[in-house]
Amino acid sequence: MALHKILKIVALLLSVAGVIFLAMIISKGDVEVTATGAGVDGFLYVAYIILGLTVLFVLFFVLKGLAAGNIKNTLISIGAFLLIVVISYVLADGNPMQIGEEVLSASGSKWVGTGLYTFYILAVIAIGSMVFSGIKKVTK
Repeated sequence: MALHKILKIVALLLSVAGVIFLAMIISKGDVEVTATGAGVDGFLYVAYIILGLTVLFVLFFVLKGLAAGNIKNTLISIGAFLLIVVISYVLADGNPMQIGEEVLSASGSKWVGTGLYTFYILAVIAIGSMVFSGIKKVTK
């Protein structure tokens, strides 16, 4: 219970700091903040701290859940996901693309294609498993 109280205090302090930095940004005015960026640094530091704490807690609880659960099934699932990513990487083409004034490199294009193919494969698997589950339920 002590950890819960500590986390509540940390959350309260971070929220108060965020409100103070927001008030500083608002008091400077749009023109000065846009021109100089004055007052934004503190607000960003609070956001970085909150993001870091969130990532740490997520990693901690994910690893805790992995240790408590069936590690063999977890590793099989991770391996299957990595296999899908590798298949997607092989399928993706790496053509450089012109996007407005910017040029997307061949490597960047390959990774964007990999992400899209991974999404498509996982979506087909999810939809297929729902259809299969529905058909199986109807035939019983």
